[in-house]
Amino acid sequence: MGEFAIVIAVLAVVVVVLGAKRVPQGMEYTVERFGRYTKTLVPGLGLIVPVVDVIGAKMNMMEQVMDVDSQDVISKDNAMVRVDGVVFFQVLDAAKAAYEVSDLYRAIMNLTTTNIRTVMGSMDLDQLLSQRDTINAQLLNVVDDATTPWGVKVTRIEIKDITPPRDLVDAMARQMKAEREKRASILEAEGERASEILQAEGEKRAKILAAEGEKEAAFREAEARERLAEAEAKATMMVSQAIAKGDITAINYFIAQKYTEALQSIASADNQKVVLMPLEASSLIGSIGGIAEIVKGALGKQSGGEG
Repeated sequence: MGEFAIVIAVLAVVVVVLGAKRVPQGMEYTVERFGRYTKTLVPGLGLIVPVVDVIGAKMNMMEQVMDVDSQDVISKDNAMVRVDGVVFFQVLDAAKAAYEVSDLYRAIMNLTTTNIRTVMGSMDLDQLLSQRDTINAQLLNVVDDATTPWGVKVTRIEIKDITPPRDLVDAMARQMKAEREKRASILEAEGERASEILQAEGEKRAKILAAEGEKEAAFREAEARERLAEAEAKATMMVSQAIAKGDITAINYFIAQKYTEALQSIASADNQKVVLMPLEASSLIGSIGGIAEIVKGALGKQSGGEG
């Protein structure tokens, strides 16, 4: 009896040991009973029925990364490029990932590779090289939708490298060089044009200022002549009044002034090289005196006639 109890106890310990399963963090185990899925063991200590239940699949529930092999892709404009990438995914449902697809990792790899050719093959080379974010977004939408029934969430798909053929790279380099030279020529031409415009504006402004200066000078000169004419008219009027009144001094001053101005004009003329005239002071004074006597006689006769 005691031996039977010992055997029972040993069997119980063996059953507990065989039925207790330790699941590490980040993992989930599927349990199969006679080959059929029954439940999923989460991280921690789980119990199964020995002999009847077995561990089916051990699924990694952490986010995983998988490199996409390099492949050749023909673009929409028949340019061949070499492309590789990387896929980030996470298993959300261990049972679906274990039983809905035969080889999860190979399935994700083939699905991503196929859709890379499909998405990138519908785009031109310039779009492939300049719209990498758009390519990543389209790939993510397609692959994530396809893997949802497998209990997998594709979080990111990144195109790592796009390598065009060498001859195409050389052609692109020449094109870029030509574009840069074209832009430089345009900028240089625009700079010269702006310089010419500024120079023309400066010359125009200078001419305007010069014209305004000449206008102001002419105005002032006309104003000076007007004032001089007014002064001469006033002086003539005063002399006329003095002659009418018989003022001999005013007559002498007026005749001497005009005589002197006449001599100055003759001496400063361009066609006169030598001037020979009696310019002694006594002759000038005598002439003035003679003219004054004539005027005085005229005034006397005028007064006698009036009397």
